[in-house]
Amino acid sequence: MPANILLLFIAAIWGLGFVAQSLGMDHLSPFMFNGLRFLIGAISLLPLVFFFHRRGKIKIESRGSLLLGSLTLGVLLFIAASFQQVGLLYTTAANAGFITGLYIILVPILGLMLKHKTGINTWIGCAVAVFGLYFLSIKEDFTIGYGDALQLIGALFWAMHILAVDHFTRKNSAILLAKLQFLMCGLLSLMVSTGLEITQIENVAAAWAPLAFSGIVSVGIAYTLQLVAQKGVNPAHAAIILSLEAVFAAIGGIIFLGEDMDGRALFGCGLMLFGMLVSQIPLKYWIKSQSPQLELGN
Repeated sequence: MPANILLLFIAAIWGLGFVAQSLGMDHLSPFMFNGLRFLIGAISLLPLVFFFHRRGKIKIESRGSLLLGSLTLGVLLFIAASFQQVGLLYTTAANAGFITGLYIILVPILGLMLKHKTGINTWIGCAVAVFGLYFLSIKEDFTIGYGDALQLIGALFWAMHILAVDHFTRKNSAILLAKLQFLMCGLLSLMVSTGLEITQIENVAAAWAPLAFSGIVSVGIAYTLQLVAQKGVNPAHAAIILSLEAVFAAIGGIIFLGEDMDGRALFGCGLMLFGMLVSQIPLKYWIKSQSPQLELGN
């Protein structure tokens, strides 16, 4: 039970992180905001890396594998975060949260290329979620909003990033890779910002609160808590709880940003959330939950 509460707390942090990202762009351009928040996140992980290093729990297979992993994860994170952050200029935090959450379904589907097994529950969940996406994002003239389209592309790269994390953390410590990928993503974002955006120092100071929440809380604290909470917890079970970040993103958007959702959008969000949950629960558990009723009927 304590682990479940902790995972729910993490989902709330990540969901409200969409609100902080939206507020941050009242003062900063997307790439500058991403660059600063990921560098802050990398710095916030320094004490944790030092702690694990002192305890001899930092695993490094080789410098080559660590460098390759850091570069790969950093680039994928940069692409995914860039689509997400730019997309927030054109869509709501609620839409961004639910569409980004599609990575839960995309991960096992992309895993088919790596010969991972995918259950029928994933395909059912995918169908339901796509149906929900239609109600949430597709307009009456069958066009998708620009911001929602960017979030959808970003969800694809978030899924690729998760698969890459699964691959590279088998050889090197997850906490060290996390710090290095945040550093890489932050530097790439600042490089792009230098070429495309104009930033004034006073704007950085004005965005200190969203930057602090996004960098220290969403990245540093939430990631650390996730390591603690997921010990001994079934990954599928943890994913179900963490997927509730989409709900918290919607709640945060309504409370703090004054966003509004019509009945069509709410219905779409509900279907997407249901699809995400279905995709994480193997079919045998659905059958098992019905077995007492089946026995009574015999």
